[in-house]
Amino acid sequence: METIAIKTKSRNEFVDLTREINQAVKKSGVQEGFCLVYVPHTTAGITINEGADPDVVKDILKHLEELVPAGKRFLHAEGNSDAHIKSSLVGVSQVVPVSAGKLALGTWQAVFLCEFDGPRTRNVLVQVVPSGK
Repeated sequence: METIAIKTKSRNEFVDLTREINQAVKKSGVQEGFCLVYVPHTTAGITINEGADPDVVKDILKHLEELVPAGKRFLHAEGNSDAHIKSSLVGVSQVVPVSAGKLALGTWQAVFLCEFDGPRTRNVLVQVVPSGK
């Protein structure tokens, strides 16, 4: 398993990790199988979405903020309940097929770390598993 450490820069942001995850897949030597990408944090997430147009990420962040505003009154006293809810909505992991030694993503797809309570240092765990062939 590989751990990718990422220093985020703002409270809410998406960080494209596709290149780093493909490097972990290459390092594993697995040609066919799958790759689990997981973030062990309760105020972050992992998603796959368009990586070519940065406006897609801006739209997602904007609408998540509208859906779960940071300034709302929550019972949780730390002041980051919105981040916990956003993490639950997005999810903390993705599984991607591995083909020919790299992630089998669509043309426009990228894998993102979703930061909802930054800036922080986040760890992303990458586990590459060969197929049973």
